[in-house]
Amino acid sequence: MSDIKIETTGFDARFPNTNQSKHCWQSYVDYYKCIDARGEEFTPCQQFKKTYKSLCPNDWVTKWEEQREEGTIPFKLTV
Repeated sequence: MSDIKIETTGFDARFPNTNQSKHCWQSYVDYYKCIDARGEEFTPCQQFKKTYKSLCPNDWVTKWEEQREEGTIPFKLTV
């Protein structure tokens, strides 16, 4: 049987409170800005993805992905 390693994102001083909604959203935005600037294979971008996947509810991400594809997301995701 293979070992499964479960971990969550580390502490970020910009988001010291218990409510991580802002951290979730900012990581989602930072990920798409990062891949726009550096490409999906750029390793530091993957940390943003790991963070938002860890913190954000799946329903939120699904909705944001739909909005992003439709061009209706209320934020500029490019640099």
